[in-house]
Amino acid sequence: MRFMVMVKGNEDTEAGVMPSEELLAAMGRYNEELVKAGVLLAGEGLHPTSKGARVRFSGSERTVIDGPFTEAKELIAGFWLIQVKSREEAIEWVKRIPNPTGDESEVELRQVFEMDDFGDELTPELREQEARLREHTDGGSR
Repeated sequence: MRFMVMVKGNEDTEAGVMPSEELLAAMGRYNEELVKAGVLLAGEGLHPTSKGARVRFSGSERTVIDGPFTEAKELIAGFWLIQVKSREEAIEWVKRIPNPTGDESEVELRQVFEMDDFGDELTPELREQEARLREHTDGGSR
């Protein structure tokens, strides 16, 4: 089972305030634990939304909306992608994350869809296409 672990943003992350050396070291140690346990697939911090954009879809129309975006607490400041055996194991890993802000903060955990989750809608042809694409993007690790 794969899970996306998302660190919620706040006013500091949106202002581009960099983490302290102490927090960077703690996160480095945590990342090393994830790697040693063989569960880390990816993990990165994200620039503030002032450097981002959104694309709004309406039928065939596309509208680009430049950041920054409001509601900092609803924005994502960083993420990990982990692979574990259960939701409970994922939660245990998340509970070990060093507090991202040192203050009040929140980390969201969401399970990533696997091919089997799509049932019959994912036809054998679509499964084959997906498998071919995966070989080029992640070495076919699933």
